[in-house]
Amino acid sequence: MAESVSPVPASPSSTDTDDTTPNPWPRRVGLVVGPLALIGGAYGLYSYETHGKFQQSTDDAFLQADAVTVAPKVGGYVEKVFVSDNQDVKAGDPLVQIDPRDYRAQSAQYEAQIGLAQAQADAAQAQLGEQEAAIAKADADVAAAQRAASFADAQVARYSPLASSGAESGEKLAQLRNEATQAAAKLASARASAQAAHRKIDTIKAQMEQAKAQGSGAKAQLSSAQVNLGSTLLRAAVDGRIGDKTVRLGQFVPAATRLMSVVPVSQLYVTANFKETQLGLMRAGQPVHIKLDALPDIEITGKVDSISPGTGAQFSLLPPQNATGNFTKVVQRVPVRISINASAELRKLLVPGMSVEVSVDTKGAKDALDALHGKDSAQ
Repeated sequence: MAESVSPVPASPSSTDTDDTTPNPWPRRVGLVVGPLALIGGAYGLYSYETHGKFQQSTDDAFLQADAVTVAPKVGGYVEKVFVSDNQDVKAGDPLVQIDPRDYRAQSAQYEAQIGLAQAQADAAQAQLGEQEAAIAKADADVAAAQRAASFADAQVARYSPLASSGAESGEKLAQLRNEATQAAAKLASARASAQAAHRKIDTIKAQMEQAKAQGSGAKAQLSSAQVNLGSTLLRAAVDGRIGDKTVRLGQFVPAATRLMSVVPVSQLYVTANFKETQLGLMRAGQPVHIKLDALPDIEITGKVDSISPGTGAQFSLLPPQNATGNFTKVVQRVPVRISINASAELRKLLVPGMSVEVSVDTKGAKDALDALHGKDSAQ
């Protein structure tokens, strides 16, 4: 007889669990993140409207300095070089000595010309004194000849009636007339000599003026020669650091040859090329944050010094002419000069040409455009 088997009740399995029960965590996260995101967005909008939109930044910016090119005014052989590459110098420090012997000789030559001109002027002055004495003698001779001629004429006038009446012989009258003629001739000669003596004064004075003019010319040439002599020693015009040094001892350098540059590293500034669309609120004096590519962890401050009066393209060698042909609008950039505030230790690490990123806070001019709009409306 077959044995009957009674059914065994099935035990509850994990698969039979009710999956419709909701998980509370996503809802809780949503309740927290949603308000936070809303608050963050509101704060971001507020920060942008009150601060962010006034920050104008660019990475098209570089450190610069007004380097002074050292070039000789006169040519010659380099006798001494007082500085080495990258050396710090002070204003007035000697840099290069050019052989001064030729310029010293020129100065001596002009000094000799001055002495010669002075001697000629002294000689003319002495001749002038002698001539004045000769004039006095000539005038005295004229006076004596005048008296002799007057006496001779008087004698002729006195003896003429006597000779006519027979009281005196005609021979005596003829002799007196001859003496009167000779006296007149001597008077004319004395007058001519006196006139020549007077005219010679003008000649001597002209010689004296000529000597003085030659002396003045020689003095001017001496001054120029002394300037050239002083120019053989080149000195630093500003405090700075020697750069781009090409001069060598014994080298012949013509005038105006570039020998080196003095870079005033203590007077560095930033030239930042901002887009024209960034300049609406930019003004001189606004604060600037500067970040150096060479020192990314260091941020320094500065301020806007000035804004260029033209775009970079306008000052290029061939400025664009858009009046003819096809035209593609390109946003232009305008150079802005920014001064920097940095410690002496930091400035030692900065050199012209370094790349920087700058951000200008233009918030101080936020009412400027409104004022312009008001003026336009009033007009």
